[in-house]
Amino acid sequence: MTKRELVIRIAEESKRDEATELSQQQVFFVVQKTLDYITESLANGENIEFRDFGVFEIKTRKRRIGRNPNKPENTVVIPERRVVKFKPGKEMKARVLKSQA
Repeated sequence: MTKRELVIRIAEESKRDEATELSQQQVFFVVQKTLDYITESLANGENIEFRDFGVFEIKTRKRRIGRNPNKPENTVVIPERRVVKFKPGKEMKARVLKSQA
């Protein structure tokens, strides 16, 4: 699912509820701001936790030695770097596992 597909789906669903009818532009703004704030928090080293959905967290990969597969005798130092990890929550795990059965 792309961001656009998500926006369209939410906007279509909101049309069924007269109290919260939202245009695609309004939904896009909310989705984009949410993603911007998640990215900003992760860039600041903060974890993001959505109950029952999952946790986005920053992990630091250690510095290590890599090798060029074409020339294994050449080693390359891969520097330490920060990466984003996602750990799914209980509800997400259960629904994904259930869909496999």
